[in-house]
Amino acid sequence: MLTQLSIRNIVLIEALDLQFAGSLGVLTGETGAGKSILLDALGLVLGNRADMGLIRAGEEQASATATFEFATLPDALREVLDDAEVEIEPGEPLILRRRLKADGGSKAFVNDQPVGVALLRAMAGALVELHGQHDDRGLVNPRGHRMLLDRYADANVDAVGKAWTAWRDAEAKLAEAKASIVQAKEDEDLLIAHLAELVELQPVEGEETQLAGLRSDMQKGERLQGELEDLRKVWDGSKSPLASLRSAARKLERIAEEHELLAGALESLDRAVIEAGEAEDKLTEAGFQLTHDPMALDDAETRLFELRAAARKHRCEVDALPALMLDMRAQLDAIEGGEAGVGALEKAAKAAREAYEAKAKALHDKRSKAAAKLDKAVAAELAPLKLDAAKFQTQVEALPEDRWGASGMDGVEFLISTNPGAPFAPLNKIASGGELSRFILSLKVALAEQGGAATVIFDEIDRGVGGAVASAIGDRLARLADGGQLLAVTHSPQVAARGGQHYMIAKSSEGTVTRTSVRLLSNAERKEEIARMLSGAETTDEARAQADRLLEGV
Repeated sequence: MLTQLSIRNIVLIEALDLQFAGSLGVLTGETGAGKSILLDALGLVLGNRADMGLIRAGEEQASATATFEFATLPDALREVLDDAEVEIEPGEPLILRRRLKADGGSKAFVNDQPVGVALLRAMAGALVELHGQHDDRGLVNPRGHRMLLDRYADANVDAVGKAWTAWRDAEAKLAEAKASIVQAKEDEDLLIAHLAELVELQPVEGEETQLAGLRSDMQKGERLQGELEDLRKVWDGSKSPLASLRSAARKLERIAEEHELLAGALESLDRAVIEAGEAEDKLTEAGFQLTHDPMALDDAETRLFELRAAARKHRCEVDALPALMLDMRAQLDAIEGGEAGVGALEKAAKAAREAYEAKAKALHDKRSKAAAKLDKAVAAELAPLKLDAAKFQTQVEALPEDRWGASGMDGVEFLISTNPGAPFAPLNKIASGGELSRFILSLKVALAEQGGAATVIFDEIDRGVGGAVASAIGDRLARLADGGQLLAVTHSPQVAARGGQHYMIAKSSEGTVTRTSVRLLSNAERKEEIARMLSGAETTDEARAQADRLLEGV
């Protein structure tokens, strides 16, 4: 709940530090004393538009700080803070601060951590719920009516949301499959032609490297052919180096035993014969490998050209052609077998739709029952608030299919009829300011168990009424505040008497300087303020006695 509001240099308030407690707090004061300034300051820390006109005349900056304390930080607030990466320690108060500068600057802070104003607005709904004469948010805004009814009905909207997501996913897969088949059929003739070319080509992974190596070897052989021919002439015939070595070895063998040096020479000569023989074998092998058929070179170059031309055509590497061929076959197979796949997806989408409709229909039934119950609960509150001629209706309307969603198939809106026979219409269309506030109060009482923001504020909900109606309003405000926190700006002594804390707003002037102040009243001061509210310009003993009776009757 809101525990403190500090204001510096906002309009008529120079410096103000207000402490708040739970239950019902009332704020009173003469007309024009500056009650709206408090709401403007609170609105500032909740992310309202920065209005430089709020800065006190002659000052360079203004600020407002609101402190909220919770036994446990609500999940909604925790999620918003986590998303913004703002850390709040367990048990730590939540402090929102907004600062305005006369030059147009504006800064926002959460527990002294700089944040964007958008974060303050995101948090506002869980912190403060404001209902005023011209309020166009909260209970008046139809966008929130469905959520309020669902809370009242204790409806499992999440199950409908999951069914909706499953149906949307199934429809998306079906649409994707159909689009793929349509596209594939458009490309089918081209696919067939391209596949036929690749099948005829029969590319093999690694073939390019192999062909390039073979071509390189044949080109080398062509270049070395003359040199190899000269070498063959040297090694061939009876006068070749190898023949000469062998003849010398035979002659030396006959005399080698005659001297040890001759034997050594024979061993060396034998090794030379062996080495020369190996050299001859390698020359022969090299000649064989480097000898090529000119047609084979032409074939290799033609094959390389065809493979590389196909790769350029399909914008891929040569080694990727075999995989591309398989992919084209798969695409053509998908066209042939696609209808069967689409059939299965159509069945899945139909089943998902039926599951969603079943859950949404169950939610509709639950909403309809809860709407009737809520209408009775609100109707019971209208007569005591001098709205006995009015009627309230929770409209649960079936939406067209294009407006179905994760929240179901219903539109929900709170409607009223203020006079017998008059048609039902939205709250903010036909209710006057005072009537609207009392309708909102009736709704709040009926929806009380479903909770809401940490702090609820009613701004002059009792305007234009008095006596028994004002007492009824005060009674309902007190009931709403039980176990929570509710603040009411009021002109009614009957409402003021129900407050657990009573704050008086006053305006004073010193020369040309006007200031607004707010203070918490003691029991005696409270009695005097209620008497003033009862008697008007001059507080009488009779008014004081009546104030006593009001306070004693609480």
